[in-house]
Amino acid sequence: MPGRIGRLILAPALPSFLEAYPEIDIELGVTDRAVDLVGEGVDCVLRVGLLGDSGLIARAIGTLPLINVASPDYLARHGSPETPADLRRHWAVNYASPSTGRVEPWEWVDQGALRATPMRGRVTVNSAEAYIACCLAGLGLIQIPAYDVRPHLEAGELVEVLRDHRAEPLPATLLYPHRQHLSRRVQVFAEWLEALLRDALHGTPGA
Repeated sequence: MPGRIGRLILAPALPSFLEAYPEIDIELGVTDRAVDLVGEGVDCVLRVGLLGDSGLIARAIGTLPLINVASPDYLARHGSPETPADLRRHWAVNYASPSTGRVEPWEWVDQGALRATPMRGRVTVNSAEAYIACCLAGLGLIQIPAYDVRPHLEAGELVEVLRDHRAEPLPATLLYPHRQHLSRRVQVFAEWLEALLRDALHGTPGA
């Protein structure tokens, strides 16, 4: 599963699961790259984003609201964008997919249509941790799942901008190999994880 979801949400909740199900042991893998379930012998994976045609069993969990944020220092130096047209005068921390290396464009929804534009930026990263850290350092705007920066918003370390011009929410999906190979233990964990993530990922101010 994505590293920050594993660290911020799953790991703190694991003691309650292990206490409720003492017969189940967990081997937790956290990574931002796409995992090959069959090839790597993985029972279950959480995938955030659009899915390709993998032939796997998919269980939709919901969607993650994406918000646009910047640090107060960045906004003091560059001003706050009010409309997408203002983005040409701003800088972004660019994010490159760990799987493909593709730099993601800046996206927003305009009257039901998805719009996108490349953003100028002096820093490109391929991990969520570095993405947020560079934003906190004042290096540019970022688009990020709201849950991921909730503590920074509450502390005033980041500020939401372009609230009326957010990107489309990201789908969150649990993937398994073929159902006939799904053990009861994996089913139990998947149901618990689904309930945990539904509560944790969507309880975001302004989302």
